[in-house]
Amino acid sequence: MIYNGVIELHNVRKRLIHLYYCRGINRHFIRKLLTVDPKLTKVYSYSSSDLHNLFFLPLKNAEQFLADLHNDRLLLFIKKHLQSFQIMTIYDHDYPLLLKQINDPPLVLFLAGDRHLLQYKPFLSVIGTRNPSQNAYQKVEFYLRPLLSRGWTIVSGLARGIDSYAHRVTLAEDGITIAVLGSGFQHIYPREHFTLFKQIVQKGLVISEYPPHVSARKYHFPERNRIISGLSYGTLVIEAMERSGTLITVDQALDQGRQVYVSPGCPLTIQSKGCHRMIQDGAQLVINAADLINDWELVGKHLMKNVNNR
Repeated sequence: MIYNGVIELHNVRKRLIHLYYCRGINRHFIRKLLTVDPKLTKVYSYSSSDLHNLFFLPLKNAEQFLADLHNDRLLLFIKKHLQSFQIMTIYDHDYPLLLKQINDPPLVLFLAGDRHLLQYKPFLSVIGTRNPSQNAYQKVEFYLRPLLSRGWTIVSGLARGIDSYAHRVTLAEDGITIAVLGSGFQHIYPREHFTLFKQIVQKGLVISEYPPHVSARKYHFPERNRIISGLSYGTLVIEAMERSGTLITVDQALDQGRQVYVSPGCPLTIQSKGCHRMIQDGAQLVINAADLINDWELVGKHLMKNVNNR
């Protein structure tokens, strides 16, 4: 029975990956589908009207989805990707426990690099504006170097500005860094970070929720941000303008019950206005790396213990 259970789970895993490649649906639809079809077997016999009536999927989407679902060429395409890229599903034993606890955990992740790094801790997300001040780069080094000497893992989004610099500082210190993309591996965005992407693959880990052939879309980046914050016990904001995409990640971190740390800055610098607003709203001001280390001992370890005991 146990043996059959393993085989059954393996089949569900393959079907889940299959659905992730099909057009006309998204992860929210797949999540609904799993509630009524946990083994993902019934979906292969549904008609477009079934999908429309049962899940309120528009008929045009349903027809596109079924065309992909029953396309043998798509199966060959997926098989080719399976030979070239690592794929992790929420059913896998090494799926990050902390990420699994968020409200909308990714069902499938594509990995390039060392997947074992997902088991290291503590994880700290480091984010900030794409147009940082000159002082921001010194701040990244100031906060990260003491943490890297203690073996912390730095998570960020490979974006221009603070994100990419956090990755570079970590690599320069022979530390562990994880990049979360808003595109597939065959469409690195921004393009000028392709070399950085390759460096992280060699020494760290790159993650994407999107299959390798999928290019970046504007809505991918807010979706990506929930993974950046979800992997970590806390998020450190180096700089942020008052209206910034950084604030989306901060809101998601708070919704996930994670710590939010903010670096203060000069009140005359526009890149600090968002940080100061966050501090006014209750985010934790961080003076130096010791504040982060102390909070990990007080809060981070407790969070990880609770997750591991579930």
